[in-house]
Amino acid sequence: MCTVFAYSGSAIGLPQIRAILERTRRRGPDSEDVLRLENGFVLAFQRLSIMGVDNRGMQPFEYKGMYSVTNGEIYGFRSIRRALEKEGYSFRSDSDCETVLYLYEKYGEKMFPILDAEYATVIYDKDKGLVAARDPIGIRPLFYGYDRDEKIAFASEACLLTPFCRDVIPFPPGHYYENGRFICYRDISEVRGYTYGSLEEITGNIRKKLIKAVEKRLDADTPVAFLLSGGLDSSLVCSIATRILERPIRTFSIGMEKDPIDSKYAEHTASFLNAIHTNVTMSAEDVIKALPEVINALATYDITTIRASMGMYLLCRYIHEHTDVRVLLTGEVSDELFGYKYTDFAPDAEAFEKESQKRVHELYAYDVLRADRCIADNSIEARVPFGDLDFASYVLSIDPEMKMNRYGHGKYLLRKAFEKGGWLPDDILWREKAAFSDAVGHSMVDELKAYAERYYEGKDLEAEYSRYPEEGRPFTPESLLYREIFESFYPGQYRMIPGFWMPNSSWPGCRVSDPSARVLSNYGKSGE
Repeated sequence: MCTVFAYSGSAIGLPQIRAILERTRRRGPDSEDVLRLENGFVLAFQRLSIMGVDNRGMQPFEYKGMYSVTNGEIYGFRSIRRALEKEGYSFRSDSDCETVLYLYEKYGEKMFPILDAEYATVIYDKDKGLVAARDPIGIRPLFYGYDRDEKIAFASEACLLTPFCRDVIPFPPGHYYENGRFICYRDISEVRGYTYGSLEEITGNIRKKLIKAVEKRLDADTPVAFLLSGGLDSSLVCSIATRILERPIRTFSIGMEKDPIDSKYAEHTASFLNAIHTNVTMSAEDVIKALPEVINALATYDITTIRASMGMYLLCRYIHEHTDVRVLLTGEVSDELFGYKYTDFAPDAEAFEKESQKRVHELYAYDVLRADRCIADNSIEARVPFGDLDFASYVLSIDPEMKMNRYGHGKYLLRKAFEKGGWLPDDILWREKAAFSDAVGHSMVDELKAYAERYYEGKDLEAEYSRYPEEGRPFTPESLLYREIFESFYPGQYRMIPGFWMPNSSWPGCRVSDPSARVLSNYGKSGE
């Protein structure tokens, strides 16, 4: 991961900007540059070297008076580069992100819809000022805000903008900013026409597209490894990568000291794949101690996101401290595409599809935010194969009737796609879904809830809840604790999050007071 920062005003100067950038040094620990242009615009970049790791790959890049800073991966950049070189463009580095500036010079804002990338970019155009864009899913973070003079600023993390912007707002995924307007260039959740076909045809396409999505994300000039929970999604990513690389991969998992449900499945999958596997153990004390640090990194008060981040954050900290790994592939986004435990309660295919589109549209605030922050905060880059634009678009377009759980197994199409060929052991391929925050050990969530109850013991909880606006108001001791910690770091910035991630309460069976899948009647043996 890297940090991008851009500012069009003068409310703060270079010394203050450099001081603020210390907050995100972990995103880009290798090098930093702050560039003030002649007209007062500021571009800054903190680099985590992944592609073209020597100094020539340092940003901002410059071309014909234009400048760019990009946090991301541009897939297929080598072929893009060759085509641009034939047209006379000369590259100074081996960085994939250098292609962004030349593509912009060639195509302008028409570049954004054609990028196959996970990215957030800010370009200084001498005619238009700052131009910014973000990938359609929002895998790479970007925020914006306005200073006291209504001048705009952009940054990879909200903490860079809170010192001088009154409100900090997530940059909408699939949009670009130009001349004071945010323009949608692609709504990934929009389905313009459904794809119909036989089960064999549909699952065959799922398999081919996911394999391709993993393959393109293995390209790096630094060590690559994998987060392996032992669930279906991360296990498939690891299995595909093992076949492509034709060598043992390096995998990591984490579990509580008590009842580490996922750890045994992760070790089973790693053994099957002959992976070089490390399992990390965490205690209740580790979780409670890290809670403020994790909420600060996440910039959220959402219960689900925080719970699911505790294990992921501590695991990535271990990887950072004990290995040379710079890139981690993860299994996020699959739930939103294929369905989660609660989507079994969808009353019909239309409702299932609308819910899937909604969840994909909001991914930037939940699962992919978690992946970015937990991994980037430990100076590693996250890559998300299930978030591949071609793959995600295809799965969203599949006839929703086929994605409904009519088979007794959630994500049936994904499982069926890899049923033949020995990709995974059957007990992993057909294992019931278990929420990551629960599967690291039910005791983790139980300990967090118990800690919050002790913390507020004797207090009037209803009065405590009512101190906050109705939008995103806490409703349990645990959610109150998270909100108070969030407010200590980001006072008044609660609108950065759409609200609490919860099952769709309008569906029978989903009217619950806790987001954990454990409270659903169909959880069954998911956590065993």
